[in-house]
Amino acid sequence: MRGPFRPLIACLLAVLLAVLVAGVASAQEEDSAQSQRSIVGSGESIQRAVNAAERGDTILVRGLHHETVVIRKDGITLLGDDAVLQPPDTPTSPCGPSGFCVLGDVNFQTGNVSEYVEDVSINGFTIRNFHDFGIVAFGARDAKFIKNRAFNNGEYGIAAFISTGTRVISNTTGNDGEAGIYIGSSPQANATVTGNNTYGNLFGIFVRDALGGSISGNSVHNNCMGILFLADAPGPAGNFEVRGNTVRENTRLCPAGEEGPPISGVGIALLGARSVEIQANKILDNVPSGPTAFHGGVVVVRGFGGTAPNNNSVVGNVILRNRPDIFWDGSGSGNRFVGNECRTSRPGGLCER
Repeated sequence: MRGPFRPLIACLLAVLLAVLVAGVASAQEEDSAQSQRSIVGSGESIQRAVNAAERGDTILVRGLHHETVVIRKDGITLLGDDAVLQPPDTPTSPCGPSGFCVLGDVNFQTGNVSEYVEDVSINGFTIRNFHDFGIVAFGARDAKFIKNRAFNNGEYGIAAFISTGTRVISNTTGNDGEAGIYIGSSPQANATVTGNNTYGNLFGIFVRDALGGSISGNSVHNNCMGILFLADAPGPAGNFEVRGNTVRENTRLCPAGEEGPPISGVGIALLGARSVEIQANKILDNVPSGPTAFHGGVVVVRGFGGTAPNNNSVVGNVILRNRPDIFWDGSGSGNRFVGNECRTSRPGGLCER
């Protein structure tokens, strides 16, 4: 373009470009201010970094750490880079001797939650040898535990109590005392447990007194019992979809203890559970290796408090080489066993297609 307007247009374009650059820089500065990243090296305090963090911050952790870490703030992300968490000489967590604790405003006497801690994420850590929990949430909403490794913890590898929206994804848990993964005391659990590998525990995945969620795509093997839904402890358990898991060779023998009978050779058990859909799973080679209260690939029985299992569906699974493949005590109503590839059942006829 030629003529008297050319300098004016060039000037306007320069001003517009300057405004755009300033806007982008301002947005980047705002994003940076809202989401800071701090780095915690080996031996440094993760807790100190958590205390200094604000919502939206990411804390990158490297190396070996001996401490317990409590997170009471919303929107904090802990990201492990070859990071290992082990117990300190004197654990001080209000959650008991645990590695990471995501803690809302909880009355531990009544179980009431005054305020949930929200959107906390713990990713990529190895947590081992804690007396109680590797990772635990009390009073958390939408907590995410992703690609962690929890080994040799005394009670649970990864656990959530009185929480909702918990996501346990692509973790490995092994040789944890009671359960590799636990969802409990959560009447509005809405939990997602997917893509995990859990082995060497009493229970691979344990749902107790919790309603709502999905368990999918997990590998659950070499436990005393693969997956357990337990009602009457003290409330209901169920409203879960259990789909696409491989539950195999849960043949370990766990002797009777203070809280239960001896257990061995159980794939998936519904004890007084309701509205659990067990579909498209591979449930294989779950055979007891010693005395056990019950056993089988899929076990559907009354809870210890007498609650009958109701409205559960066992549909379209491969259930083979268990002893038996399906066991049902005949209690409850609305329980369906349809279209499974299996050979043995008690009572007979449950494997008929």
